[in-house]
Amino acid sequence: MSLVRVDQLLKMAQASNTAIIAFICIDYNMVKSVIRAAEINQKPAIVMLLPEHVTKNQAPDMHSFVAMTKHLALNSEAVIALHLDHSFEERQINEAIQVGFTSVMFDASKEDLDTNIRRVREVVAYAHSKNVVVEAELGAIGLAKEMVSQRVDYYTDPEAVAYFVQETQVDSLAIAIGNAHGDYPMPPKLDFERLNEIQQVTRIPLVLHGGSGIPDDQLERAFSNGISKFNYGTDVLNCYDNAIRRYHNMHQPPQSLDLLGIPEFVQNQMIKLIGKKMELCKILSE
Repeated sequence: MSLVRVDQLLKMAQASNTAIIAFICIDYNMVKSVIRAAEINQKPAIVMLLPEHVTKNQAPDMHSFVAMTKHLALNSEAVIALHLDHSFEERQINEAIQVGFTSVMFDASKEDLDTNIRRVREVVAYAHSKNVVVEAELGAIGLAKEMVSQRVDYYTDPEAVAYFVQETQVDSLAIAIGNAHGDYPMPPKLDFERLNEIQQVTRIPLVLHGGSGIPDDQLERAFSNGISKFNYGTDVLNCYDNAIRRYHNMHQPPQSLDLLGIPEFVQNQMIKLIGKKMELCKILSE
C-alpha cells in the first residue's frame, strides 16, 4: 500500500492515545513477517534496523535494507514506516540519511547532559535540513540482564526533559521508566508517575524501548499516557530462533531437512507473535 514517515504515524498515535509498534528486523524473513502481519491485522507498523546488527552480525547493510523494505512495503497492503534504531555515531546517521532513512535515532545518552544535548543538536540540525526526523534518548535504558530497569538513578529525570527538548529540537524522545533491553529476569514495573510527569512537560512523542517482557496491561496504560512508539525486538528474535530449532527437530534425521521450507515456517511463527502484539495498537490502517 504505502511507505510513510515515522512522524506521520506518531502524530496519528498521539491523536488516538495509542502507540505504533516498531519491530527490530535483521533480515528478509523478519521484514516480510512484520509487513504480512500488518496486512492481516490492518495495523500500521515501523520496521527498524539496528546498526550493530549490520556491523557485528552481518545483517543487510543500510542501503540493501532500505531497498528491501521499500520494495516489500510498496508491494503490500500494509502501511509501513522505516526507522534506524540506536546509532551512536554521527557517521552512521549521515550514511542512513543518504541511503533513504527518513527517521533515525541518535543515542548519546551515555554522555553527560550537556554533551548529549550538544551532539543531538548537531545531528538534528543536519537531519532536519534533509527532512529527516530524529529520536534521542534521555536517561539510560540499558540491558535488562544488568537489572538497570530497577536502577532509579538511570531513569529519565522529568525536570531535564523540557530543557533537553528545547535545546535539541528533537522530534521524539526515548525515556527510561523501568524498561530495559533484552530478556527481563523478572517482569518490570513501569514508573507511571514519572511518565505522567514527563508527559506534562513536553508534547513531543515519547518512545518506550525494551518492550519484550513488559506485561500487556502495563503497555496499554503506558500507551494511553503518552507513549506513542513502542520498540519490540527480543521476543521476535527469540521466536525466530525457536522456530528454526523446531523446524530442525521436525525433520529428523538431518538428511530429511528441507532448507527451502525454512522461510515459510519461520515467517508463519513470527507473523502470529507480531500480530498478537499489534493488537495493542488502536489504529487501523486505511
